[in-house]
Amino acid sequence: MILVCLAGIGNAEAKANDLASFHKDKGDGCKTCHQTPGKVADDSENYINGQCQSCHGDYSALKNPKLKIDPHNSHLGDIHCTSCHKGHEQSKVYCNECHSFDLKIPFNDAKKKEAWDAKWDQEKIQQAIAKGPVESTDVVVIGAGSAGYNAAIAAKQAGAKVILVEKAPFSGGNSMLAAGGMNAVGTPQQKAHHVEDKVEWFVEDTMKGGRYANDPKLVEILAEQSASGVKWLESLGVNMDDLKRSGGARVDRTHRPADGRSAGPTIVQALRKAADKYGVETRLNSRAEKLVLNDDHQIVGVVVHGKHSGYYMLSAKSVVLTTGGYGYNKQMIAFYRPTFKGMTSSNNITATGDGINMAKEIGASMTDIDWIQAHPTIGMDSRILISETVRGVGAIMVNAEGKRFVSELTTRDRASDAILKQPGKFAWLVFDNQLYKKAKMVRGYDHLQMLKKADTIADLAKLTKMDAKLLAGTISDYNEYQKTGDDKAFHREDMPLNLTQPPYYAVKVAPGIHHTMGGVAIDTKAEVLDLQSWPIKGLYAAGEVTGGVHGYNRLGGNAIADTVVFGKIAGENAATNALKK
Repeated sequence: MILVCLAGIGNAEAKANDLASFHKDKGDGCKTCHQTPGKVADDSENYINGQCQSCHGDYSALKNPKLKIDPHNSHLGDIHCTSCHKGHEQSKVYCNECHSFDLKIPFNDAKKKEAWDAKWDQEKIQQAIAKGPVESTDVVVIGAGSAGYNAAIAAKQAGAKVILVEKAPFSGGNSMLAAGGMNAVGTPQQKAHHVEDKVEWFVEDTMKGGRYANDPKLVEILAEQSASGVKWLESLGVNMDDLKRSGGARVDRTHRPADGRSAGPTIVQALRKAADKYGVETRLNSRAEKLVLNDDHQIVGVVVHGKHSGYYMLSAKSVVLTTGGYGYNKQMIAFYRPTFKGMTSSNNITATGDGINMAKEIGASMTDIDWIQAHPTIGMDSRILISETVRGVGAIMVNAEGKRFVSELTTRDRASDAILKQPGKFAWLVFDNQLYKKAKMVRGYDHLQMLKKADTIADLAKLTKMDAKLLAGTISDYNEYQKTGDDKAFHREDMPLNLTQPPYYAVKVAPGIHHTMGGVAIDTKAEVLDLQSWPIKGLYAAGEVTGGVHGYNRLGGNAIADTVVFGKIAGENAATNALKK
């Protein structure tokens, strides 16, 4: 299927090499897109995108339910048109940074130019520092994912002037790809579902999952403030009423949207609206490239490379690093974990370790930097993560022959190791129509044509080339375990569904790089520590850019909790520091 991604522009009209030439000929010259000819008003390209919408309408007008794959109805939300459609350079479908859709986009014949952010120009960075700040603010937050938004909103509510910078053409980062949910203890949701849980259990499960390499003080904060983190998200417009159990947890602790949608996109889209509501200035296409210190080793600002504005220095008393990990930086992966070299990654292409490298450059301490988590269930031959929710809700995991080989709710590192020991180093997640109807995200995988579907177990085995008798026996045994509540094979603690209602489904999965547990060292105030374990005055960090929270292995549901709890802490403390007289 070939799809054209720009409403109102047909092949007959798309004769110009680039959008700029087309609009210059068909519209009001350069004024069609530019307020001032030859210049772009801001790095975020807000004016240009406003012009796009004035002609073509907003995303609700562009969505086409007749399309199998609709690029204007993406989990990324209502991102800027210029994320895909370029004026003076080659247009490309941003979806295909992760997918391989057969989508045709007009005006993609322009000459390729080097991307504006292709390199870090050290000479221009130093020139920006020498020139001095061109603008002053209280707090700069670097990276507009969940941690960044939570930090920015918290700092703004605390009374600080905040600028949030993001190198990508739209916000969200890795958080936009998070599917599972947020772990929390002592919430009204748990009470409503009659779930008994304790802060001590949350701490114990997290420490055990991290092989006791976690910083206990950070884990205690994560657990103690997790319920207030859920309440905070709800105050910003996020529904978190559904509960499930993720691997490594002893009870249902993972909170997620009640309508079955993926948690990450739901949270990020609500945070975007909240940031606008509270007046957080967000600058897209703006990559932070240098943390600036004074002679006392205190933060005084940051050098930003804007797509259109070039290199400039922002003066700030506080900077918050929320740039994420390095899960998409192949060189860093190969350096820190050579055995993972060449492994596929579920990460956003923005997860390149920028914040870690900037922090290291000014003498920040690192912790657990070489610990990288492989998620056990990434779609085979793809970069699409099959959420832990699928196993948590009731899917079973079998090998190429159709045999279970591990508890589906074990920790991610153990599940990944177990899969890599199986024939072909892959596995199948198998489930029935009960789960398909319950978990909305599964229908998304079906939409992406990732699922095998059959009316009988025998036919499913034929489609997947599993042993029909072995698969049937595996499912029969599991159904009996589920009925009695006792998994005699692998002691799975929670079996909410059986596999009895056709049609039956299977999705092929294999481990891939998912999360980098290590990063900059922080204290309980989210202050970044130097090599002597003293706080670097004015520098804070939260989320995947940090280390210490997760130890050697992160539990599913703890990443979003990390971004919310420590994002909020970092923002509040950054504001307090900046507003001191």
